[in-house]
Amino acid sequence: MAVEVRVATPGDYPEAGRIAVDAYRKHGHLGDADGPASFYAEQLADAASRAADGTLLVAVDPETGDVLGTVAYLEHGSPMAEMSAPGEAEFRMLAVDPRAERRGVGKALVNACVERARANGRTAVAICSRDDVAVGAMRLYERLGFVRTPEKDWEPVAGISLIGWRIEV
Repeated sequence: MAVEVRVATPGDYPEAGRIAVDAYRKHGHLGDADGPASFYAEQLADAASRAADGTLLVAVDPETGDVLGTVAYLEHGSPMAEMSAPGEAEFRMLAVDPRAERRGVGKALVNACVERARANGRTAVAICSRDDVAVGAMRLYERLGFVRTPEKDWEPVAGISLIGWRIEV
């Protein structure tokens, strides 16, 4: 399936937020309704903030215009950036609508982030993923050339382990 990746418009924000919450819930990233998971669900739903703090990208079906996935591309030092070093970029909150999985949407979004970093003169893209529930994402990152980077591993809250990945651009 062909997808087009572009910068999100304000009209895309509600759908991008819904997709992020639905995808993260489906893949076990949003456990209990209370605690850190509920706060993270609020962040996922708030696509407008991601657009304000970085560049919110969406993957769309070129025939229908339907939003199929979303990701926040972030330069080092942006308010949402968590792990990139100077000269690097990162992306966060990669999400594919569960109804559009296995159609190349995630790959297109990741490749768009890598190309954007290259065009912006960055040396690498650094990312992190949950080590216990993001098996599909990790396979995608490996296929696209990302390398495990243990020095970027961290815990945003107790009990949530994130593992680092990096690709030179």
